[in-house]
Amino acid sequence: MTRIPERPSPARRSTLQLLGACAILTMTNAASASAAGPATIIRRAIPRSGEALPVIGLGTYSVFDVAPDPLAMAELGEVLKILVAGGASMIDSSPMYGRAENVVGELAGSLALHPSLFLATKVWTSGREAGIRQIRESMRLLRTQRIDLMQVHNLLDTATHLKTLREWKQAGTLRYIGITHYHSGAYRELEKLLKTRDYDFVQFNYSLAEREAEARLLPVAAETGTAVIINRPFAQGALFPKVKGKSLPDWAAEFDCGSWAQFFLKYILAHPAVTCVIPGTSTARHMTDNLKAGAGRLPDAAMRRRMVEYMDRL
Repeated sequence: MTRIPERPSPARRSTLQLLGACAILTMTNAASASAAGPATIIRRAIPRSGEALPVIGLGTYSVFDVAPDPLAMAELGEVLKILVAGGASMIDSSPMYGRAENVVGELAGSLALHPSLFLATKVWTSGREAGIRQIRESMRLLRTQRIDLMQVHNLLDTATHLKTLREWKQAGTLRYIGITHYHSGAYRELEKLLKTRDYDFVQFNYSLAEREAEARLLPVAAETGTAVIINRPFAQGALFPKVKGKSLPDWAAEFDCGSWAQFFLKYILAHPAVTCVIPGTSTARHMTDNLKAGAGRLPDAAMRRRMVEYMDRL
């Protein structure tokens, strides 16, 4: 009797498609993963604990909010593998970012990367019970029993959430707590909260196009012993059109800079108050490029002024 081949279930077909896509992208991106090289990335101490954190991380806003398409998921899997292979660890997400937490959790689980990651996410709701539900949901989506850093997103109901975050940190469910925002209009409130010394981390925007944090916020973070995560390092992509078609200045080689992305990131990392910067990407080659900004020499104060003057002339 002729045996009719069993037709795979939809779930199994999806898994097979993802495995096939992963195999293709692994071959395509093998050079990128190799180029990330050994773990030579610069690390900086988290002031409140002394724990060393790699200076390059990964933001997931928009770029990890993808449908469960095998090719898209495979490419994002390569991004995570390159991140870890390059010695980095922080991934920053939020319930605000659509499917991003779910995608990170699924890929970290399937690739067995959880032990290598520093998982940061946020609470973005009002009210104590709503905040607790959201934190639990983030843990479920990220497939973890402990979150390295839980932040109050955009200072929404900060006082209420602080009580919960303190309790959960004391219980060991959260390792660190923090606050975030993404524009200079919030700097005064961020500064006020930093001076309470209630938060281990603060996250805000800073780049060659948005330098307002240099005036007071970065110095206050340093004075209060608060670790600093930088978002919007490329000013939401606004820096790249300014340099389109232009070659790097020759003097960029003096701080081991090989691309415009590295130029922009090294400017940020050269500020001593910065702990980690989290450029977002869904592309393996961009992840490799970003990691290189976290290795080698960084510009000194005089060189940073030269970088500002150069960009201001464009």
